[in-house]
Amino acid sequence: MKIIISPAKQMKPVDLNLKMSAPVFLDKTNELVHHIQNLNYESLKNHLKCSDSLALQAYELYQTFGQQETSPALLTYAGIQYQYMHAQIFDDQELSFLQDHLYILSALYGLLKPLDEIRCYRLEMQAKIPFRLYDFWKDNLANEIKDPIILNLASEEYAKCIRKYKKLIDVRFVEKHKEKYVEKGVYAKMARGAMVRFIAINRIENIEEIKNFKEFDYEYAPEMSHEFLYVFKRN
Repeated sequence: MKIIISPAKQMKPVDLNLKMSAPVFLDKTNELVHHIQNLNYESLKNHLKCSDSLALQAYELYQTFGQQETSPALLTYAGIQYQYMHAQIFDDQELSFLQDHLYILSALYGLLKPLDEIRCYRLEMQAKIPFRLYDFWKDNLANEIKDPIILNLASEEYAKCIRKYKKLIDVRFVEKHKEKYVEKGVYAKMARGAMVRFIAINRIENIEEIKNFKEFDYEYAPEMSHEFLYVFKRN
């Protein structure tokens, strides 16, 4: 079983004495960086569709990209999902397990293992710079994932990089709202991070075992699930 998750917009390098690995698509990353470095500030801002301050930060990051410090991918991303994963307190065995089972999908790096060495950046998969990043990566990311069982804990923006080419087993975290079960973004991100931690701590190899996940009052809902969709609902 392999697990795919989204990156986070928030990033912060960490200074830890960990042996890092090299991203598999580093040549393509360098190609993207070179292209973005040749964009002027206004063009980059328009492509990224963000505020002046974020666009300026992104522009400066790309212009000095090779000089930026590096750190392991799983510990560099700092969004909600990663906060509730508590990756900073994984022990060596848990990190080793995730290194073999977890992939982070990235607009700039393509496919990352947890200990891959990365630099901070700002780029979303749905961005056009001006070409589509889905077209840039094509089937490269999907072809790199050899395992036939792929547990999807990523947002659709990133999951569709793989879904177009391979079958995914989706996970949804829902709760009742006005007589309907809906997925709420913040809580779903929290639960995705907690599920990664649950899988790592328990060394889960058999996807059926994730049905035992019960963080944040979520429980597996067999009546809402099927072979390619695992639903967890909060009562």
